[in-house]
Amino acid sequence: MRSATPQSPRLLVPRSIREHGFSAAFTTRLGGVSAPPFASLNLGASVGDDPRAVLENHRRVAAELGYDAEALHTVFQVHGRALRVVTAETRPDEGRAVEADALVAKLPGAALGVRVADCVPVLVADPETGAVAAIHAGWKGVVARVIDATLDALACPSPERLVVAVGPHIGPCCFEVGPEVADALVAVSHPGVRLDRPARRPHADLGAAVTDQLRRRGVTAVEPVGGCTVCNVSTFFSYRHEGPQSGRMMGLIVSRAPR
Repeated sequence: MRSATPQSPRLLVPRSIREHGFSAAFTTRLGGVSAPPFASLNLGASVGDDPRAVLENHRRVAAELGYDAEALHTVFQVHGRALRVVTAETRPDEGRAVEADALVAKLPGAALGVRVADCVPVLVADPETGAVAAIHAGWKGVVARVIDATLDALACPSPERLVVAVGPHIGPCCFEVGPEVADALVAVSHPGVRLDRPARRPHADLGAAVTDQLRRRGVTAVEPVGGCTVCNVSTFFSYRHEGPQSGRMMGLIVSRAPR
């Protein structure tokens, strides 16, 4: 696996974000109570798992990261570019009905989370203001430029000070796509994200496309965390490998006060 500070089998903690005083992590599939096929740290409530197990899994993760599980802000993810800005008036329970793929918080103490099982989870922190963002970036979201929409909402005047972690996701080794998908990703990033294989459909490097979009906006500190979700199903959930009954992991981050 790539750079991270493991806090427990449940969590991969990005060093770069942690060093700036933020609580943040990408979950694995380990250290929970869910039974197969959701074993064991499933954080998805709509995949058919026992709701009591999902709640206990959330409680375990929240206890390690230091936030209230009932106060976690999430959204109903739809593979687009819409986002939800969390304010002091925003209720966590209402966000579950909001169609979006990113969350932004500029007030201290807000916990944000996005669910993934092959798509790219992206966590963004502003060390100066304490603002944070959590992004769910599938190929459709990357093409729709959900990264740009989120950075626009953060409105950081100096993007080079942002610290970003890109979590476990399907790698170019396993992300076989149609030529139209590969071409669409090239159009919003660079030709290197398309990997043509002789006598086979092309593969795409979704993580490279995300990183390219971040760098084009001036973000320089991008830390890759974890590995390919399909290649490492003993550690990660993978929709492509396991199908509709795959569990869900999360990218999680908590905002803090300005320095």
